[in-house]
Amino acid sequence: MTMTIAESLKRFRKEFGVTQQQVADSIQIVKPAYQKYEYGKNIPLATVLVKLADAYNVSVDYLLGRTDNPQIAAPLK
Repeated sequence: MTMTIAESLKRFRKEFGVTQQQVADSIQIVKPAYQKYEYGKNIPLATVLVKLADAYNVSVDYLLGRTDNPQIAAPLK
């Protein structure tokens, strides 16, 4: 079963033991905006997804549930 982005965000936040406010602050958005992502009310823009993936040190594909591999892919040569 694939997780929604909202489910992934909540899972990562809980695994890291941080609050919604701390996540919002770390990616430079307001808490209500982050809450809407986690509650499934809004979908983050690509720029926000990149910041979230960076904050959790995972790939955007992993965050979106497109892969089971959390590693960030090596750049093409």
